[in-house]
Amino acid sequence: MDRNNIDKIAQSGEDRILLAKLWDKIQTGMRKNIPSNTAFLSPREQEMARYLFGDADGLYFWGGYEDAERKMLVYLPDYLDEDALYQEDAPLTCIHAAFYEGDSLSHRDFLGSLMGAGITRESVGDILVGKGYCDFLVTSEIASYLLQNLNSAGRTKIHLTQIPLSGLQPPVAETTRIKDTLASLRLDNVISTGFRISRAQANQAILAGKVAIDGLPCEKPDKTVAEGCKISLRGMGKITLSTINGQTKKGRISVVIDRYV
Repeated sequence: MDRNNIDKIAQSGEDRILLAKLWDKIQTGMRKNIPSNTAFLSPREQEMARYLFGDADGLYFWGGYEDAERKMLVYLPDYLDEDALYQEDAPLTCIHAAFYEGDSLSHRDFLGSLMGAGITRESVGDILVGKGYCDFLVTSEIASYLLQNLNSAGRTKIHLTQIPLSGLQPPVAETTRIKDTLASLRLDNVISTGFRISRAQANQAILAGKVAIDGLPCEKPDKTVAEGCKISLRGMGKITLSTINGQTKKGRISVVIDRYV
């Protein structure tokens, strides 16, 4: 680990400020041999943090459940194990919001309500909306404020309770399965097929910075996509290149793409 690497990793002034904050937070914990953690990080921010801290002992990226997208970077001293991430004094907690099943609420409704309540984005992790409920992760220090002050999302009344992480209910994502063949595994080919748009439109979206692979922005249309990669296209959703089956007799590549609905 080397603080001087911040300038090598950062791509903007905002990146430098963020990485400096992460460094100070984690180094304080390491120096004092006490638990420490950052706020929630986006996938891109997590990747920068990995480059900065490397494989240092005691570091965990933790978002409350295994497949979380937004995660904190947590330092645990050697006298604590991973079970500490689930305890009552853990740095994040889960809030369960119940509402009338007949009302249709979205991720945007809950995020908007949280922002409207004065909560910063870095204090909020994943927001998991199901039928009649939403589980969302937040930093522990704001949990009591939300329980007392947040009573609606959109125009719908909600009832909040704090639940243990073991009670978290990530909804099963609904997908549409697409089976097709591609000339190659270029990013523009995969996007064109997965989102049912022309290759020219896919290229334009990639070059405009609207595409991310596993949370990391990608502006290279010829980037090779690996099996299992999740691709997001701003304004159109997400797809996963679920399976690469090999070549057909005509030399094309048989694939299975799941598009989230």
